[in-house]
Amino acid sequence: MRRWNGWGDETVTYPLPAGAADYLSQRLGSGQLRPDAMLDEVVATVPASRLPAHPLIDDDPLARLRHARGQSLPDWVALRSGRIGAFPDGVAWPESDDAVRTLLDYAAEVGAHLIPYGGGTSVVGHINPLPDAAPVLTVDMSRIDQVLRLDPTSYLAEIGAGASGLHLEQQLRTRGFTLGHYPQSFEYATLGGWIATRSSGQQSYYYGRIEDLLAGVHVETPLGPLDLPPLPASAAGPDLRQLVLGSEGRLGLITRAVMRVRPLPQAEEFRAAFFKHWSDGVAAARQMTQAGVAVSMLRLSDAQETETTLVLSGKERLVRWADRGLRLLRYGDGRCLLIYGLTGARQSLGSAGRQVRSFVRSHGGLPVGGMIGSQWQKSRFRSPYLRNTLWEQGYAIDTLETALPWSDIEATAEAIKDALNRALNQEGEEVLAFAHLSQVYRDGASIYVTYLFRRAGDPDQTLLRWQRLKEAASRTIVAAGGTISHQHGVGLDHTPYLAAEKGRIGLAWLRATRQAADPQGLLNPGKLLPEREAGQEDE
Repeated sequence: MRRWNGWGDETVTYPLPAGAADYLSQRLGSGQLRPDAMLDEVVATVPASRLPAHPLIDDDPLARLRHARGQSLPDWVALRSGRIGAFPDGVAWPESDDAVRTLLDYAAEVGAHLIPYGGGTSVVGHINPLPDAAPVLTVDMSRIDQVLRLDPTSYLAEIGAGASGLHLEQQLRTRGFTLGHYPQSFEYATLGGWIATRSSGQQSYYYGRIEDLLAGVHVETPLGPLDLPPLPASAAGPDLRQLVLGSEGRLGLITRAVMRVRPLPQAEEFRAAFFKHWSDGVAAARQMTQAGVAVSMLRLSDAQETETTLVLSGKERLVRWADRGLRLLRYGDGRCLLIYGLTGARQSLGSAGRQVRSFVRSHGGLPVGGMIGSQWQKSRFRSPYLRNTLWEQGYAIDTLETALPWSDIEATAEAIKDALNRALNQEGEEVLAFAHLSQVYRDGASIYVTYLFRRAGDPDQTLLRWQRLKEAASRTIVAAGGTISHQHGVGLDHTPYLAAEKGRIGLAWLRATRQAADPQGLLNPGKLLPEREAGQEDE
């Protein structure tokens, strides 16, 4: 059973090593513990449904609570405190395109807002009902989850949009194929959610981002069904798949998609290297990418993330010995860890590995083999469970990300961390912020930032701390010319910053498209594009 107020399976825990607890206490102060709201108490606060009865819709209070929030920090504050604010009035689990069509017609008839729901893993508010006069219907797509067709000649697979990453890969792998899309939320996030938010996976350098993998798509819209065929290329006007990608449920409900899959790789390894300084690692990652070295992933942690990762690993004796050895080799406090993946034909891994090691050494780095990389691979989908443990110890943890050209990477990463570290100074609170390059491209990279801070005794104060942190980092990203979201989407949390990237005319185009696709304004209000009064101009 999934947790109703945290991450993942409720039977899975991520214990906090004793040394890690001491480390956090020294850096941030002792965690302030506050008991969480009990499930039965929160269920009792769910109001009566405002939706007329329908055989496809469940108005059970527990089902509505479980679909009220996602996985953002504000969502956690709401769920853990029991201060949810708004609930869907009903939840539906369609099993076909026709059922989705029926629900769209029903919403139009009764004047309900409709929110598509995938795996509930959104960290920016995509699935949250807004306080509104209109009732809300959440449509959970999880029962449309099968690989419907596999074309082994063309390497195309038609897949239900409600398939989670784990379920999708299990089905493909039995047939010798993989999609290769591995975001950290892989176990629960769904194909439809990936498409709707323009998702990127940990190995997208090799397999491609979700827009590279999408070949065709079926969308149920308020105007009727939209089918975009899986053509390898077309010059027949603008590519409408690009409108579906990143549409965040504003234009219709994605029910199935034709995806570009690959045969399972013959071999795969994850290895590690250390650099003495972050700038050395950034230069090596850039040169490897621009030289076209055949890696499947390059993930470069800064010095603070390197230190924190080792502390949280729980392998204190091993970490002590590694620290001693690295210091003897003059890899001191500024050392940075690179994890890289090698994926493909067996004979290609040796050549790619030699190229990586050559680039690493040319920048003063130290290749250290496969042990650290293997440990990372084993825990890469388990690490989100640490959020639960940290919360229960009195600490909140959140992430944000951007992408910029290589020439801006180092300065922007430092500026974001500095903004976070200073954001709570007025309260006398410390922040622990660190970063890594999570995705690399020939012209730039993504900066993925994690930050920890103490929870306050009052949930509203904890939320205020997060708001100050999020605003400080977001303003820094916008000032640097970075995207407000490289892989998390826009949702609610990023809408104030979208105009900086799209511009007045770009937002007008998006609004006009939304109006044409959903003239009644039924679909996922407030997400991607903020609601506004008639005549209000974009900044």
